[in-house]
Amino acid sequence: MFKEMRRKDRELTNEDAIKILKDNTYGILSTISENGYPYGLPISYIFFNNSIYFHCAIKGHKIDNILINNKVSFCVVGETCILPDEFSTNYESVIVFGKATEVFDTEKNAVLLEILNKYSADYIEQGKEYLKKAGDATKVIKISIEHISGKARR
Repeated sequence: MFKEMRRKDRELTNEDAIKILKDNTYGILSTISENGYPYGLPISYIFFNNSIYFHCAIKGHKIDNILINNKVSFCVVGETCILPDEFSTNYESVIVFGKATEVFDTEKNAVLLEILNKYSADYIEQGKEYLKKAGDATKVIKISIEHISGKARR
């Protein structure tokens, strides 16, 4: 169903790919628009319960796309270093393929708390108050991972 990586010598283990997902803060979510064009956008995210989660507004382009076709890809680029004298780059990256669905209630609340822990660890109590006010205007989306691959040149 998913193509094998061409450069097997650069393929990361599943554990190394997950570490990159856990250690980084932003990735590119790619969806397909109703007109068939891809739509990629940078988002903040968490890796939690073997899934990718992100929060967003209740309306918008990415939500419209997910409702039309919930198959998505998500890419994170970790450490990079340009090697000008070698005409190359050291890098690490992960691509996830999965299905995006909205989560609710207990799962939504748990994810929002995990997002606070990742991005605002010094402001948890203020964040909880913020969530009480903004929670209804926020969707939480889960990407259930169907395939993951990591690649690196180090």
